[in-house]
Amino acid sequence: MQKDSIKHHIHLHFLVFIAGFTAILGKLITNSAVSIVWHRMFIALIVILLFCAMTGKKLKTSYRFIIKYCLLGFIISLHWITFFMSIDYSNVTVALSMMSTTAFFTSFIEPFFFKRKIIPYELLLSFLVIAAIFLILKSEFNYSLGIILGIFSAFFASIFSVLNGLLIKNDNAYKISFFEFLFGVIFISIFLIITGRLDDLFIESFFSVNYLYIFLLGVVCTAYAFIAAVYLLNYITPYSAVITYNLEPIYGIILALVIFGKSEQMSFNFYVGLLLILFSVFLNFYLKKYNKKIN
Repeated sequence: MQKDSIKHHIHLHFLVFIAGFTAILGKLITNSAVSIVWHRMFIALIVILLFCAMTGKKLKTSYRFIIKYCLLGFIISLHWITFFMSIDYSNVTVALSMMSTTAFFTSFIEPFFFKRKIIPYELLLSFLVIAAIFLILKSEFNYSLGIILGIFSAFFASIFSVLNGLLIKNDNAYKISFFEFLFGVIFISIFLIITGRLDDLFIESFFSVNYLYIFLLGVVCTAYAFIAAVYLLNYITPYSAVITYNLEPIYGIILALVIFGKSEQMSFNFYVGLLLILFSVFLNFYLKKYNKKIN
């Protein structure tokens, strides 16, 4: 790893800001969640294809990885669809807050795939997260469907992250994303054909504001953000990257309050629940780092 600098950390925070802005675009785009994800993945895979062509990176892969790419393409599609549906049925603040529970799910999913025992403090922190979710549900029951969809989105994100972490050891990161997006587009296309909903992909005009938002989502918030994140791992430790990306809900919620105003304002108990979730996430990473030092 090369030496990091302030500019690399600023770049990382900019990427986290972009990640938070993804939710803003999800609320601004009037297409269905399924349509948003299809366009996002299609545009991103075209950009990655062009990037690989210009940089000479190979996209050829082994047949033994195809089934894994299929599975991950399906999972990332479900993650993004449920995330944007969560915004539709609640708001940006709720959707991003529920995404903070990803670490909670990972603490149970990771031991299963990596054949390790669940650490006791992870169980305690998990109870804290569950209590926080119940507090949020109780205080914002009118957004209960959005909250549930957000939790499902976090669950799919956790599975995707763990499985992707296993794949990255054996293949090129750009290649992995290209095929995941490709199979994601294929799965959604098949679903729309079977349900007779291909019209969902229609955007009124190439020059419409909707198309501009979708273009930003696919190019800036997906393809660029991914390529830049991979590049920054040459300078910044994965631990620093993960910790920084946990600021995404905070950046996104502040942005939502500035842009959408009162529609994003929640009750006091909601913010208490959110703080409890964020506290458990950061404490979890701190304890993991501390345990590594003493071991």
